[in-house]
Amino acid sequence: MHKPVLKQIYLEKILPELMKSRGYKNRHEVPAISKIVINSAFKADADKNQQAEIVKEITKLSGQKPVVTKARKSISNFKVRQGMPLGVMVTLRGANMYEFLYRLTSIALPMIRDFRGISNKLDGKGNYSLGITDHTIFPETQADGSQRQNIGLDITIVTTADSDDEGRELLRLLGMPFRKTAAQTEAAKN
Repeated sequence: MHKPVLKQIYLEKILPELMKSRGYKNRHEVPAISKIVINSAFKADADKNQQAEIVKEITKLSGQKPVVTKARKSISNFKVRQGMPLGVMVTLRGANMYEFLYRLTSIALPMIRDFRGISNKLDGKGNYSLGITDHTIFPETQADGSQRQNIGLDITIVTTADSDDEGRELLRLLGMPFRKTAAQTEAAKN
């Protein structure tokens, strides 16, 4: 089996660069991506066909079948009963994780109209979360040509970084297109 392109880039270029720039003595100290979690919710009144369609679409773009998440307790204001299916979730690790991240950063995000980069705010522990309102930015969802509803996704990239700064540098080197701040834009002009 071949190594994913992004994993080869990480091992051959990013790992040595981070060891040199950050002064790590051991390659296991260098931050890495541990998993990617993809979530998508559907309406409480969604029928079985809509649920099956969402499972099929998430399977196409993740390469794995997602788990259907169910309500833990009933909430009458939202018309939700305990055990009612509310969404899907899939956790990517290993080769699937690197393949998905590569498609996300190099193909899907640049396909967004008027794309200027994503926010560079992390969660305080080096992890990054991203919301996508339309799943059709991924080319594999458009392969069959059928028109369907847009599915929103929550994508969480979990890293082994100890700080936001380390996580941001790792993701930047992996090709994550962060939005440039006004100071960075001004410095690039000079």
